[in-house]
Amino acid sequence: MTDQSIQSINIAAPPADVMAVIADFAAYPQWAKSIKDVQILEPGSGARAELVRFRVDAGVLKDVYELRYHWSGDEAVEWDLVSSEVQKAQHGSYRLTASGAGTEVTYSLSVDLAIPMLGLLKRKAERVVMDTALKELKKRVESGG
Repeated sequence: MTDQSIQSINIAAPPADVMAVIADFAAYPQWAKSIKDVQILEPGSGARAELVRFRVDAGVLKDVYELRYHWSGDEAVEWDLVSSEVQKAQHGSYRLTASGAGTEVTYSLSVDLAIPMLGLLKRKAERVVMDTALKELKKRVESGG
């Protein structure tokens, strides 16, 4: 796995509310623009899935991939790639920290593609994906979704 990219954002909601939106995979196509379809393959315990399949269309990048999730209460979630059409590996996490009247959300992501890509271009693509994901998450949580 290559270097990871890390970004953070403040969301005006408690960690439990933020994590509820992160864990609601079925709703992702409603607010995450590049995610076209989500299937829960292993529901896990409670309302937090363990294995999820995503169909993504982000213009130049189209993929169907499966991620396995590991939950740590309302504080963190990590995931790893199980299968993909264009990725060799993916590891990511959201870490949530109460911060004043809201939550500091730190997103880390490492992706290794099956197709060769210059490191600089790959890191830029990761940053764009992360920036978009965090902004869409913030909008969804703060709008009460």
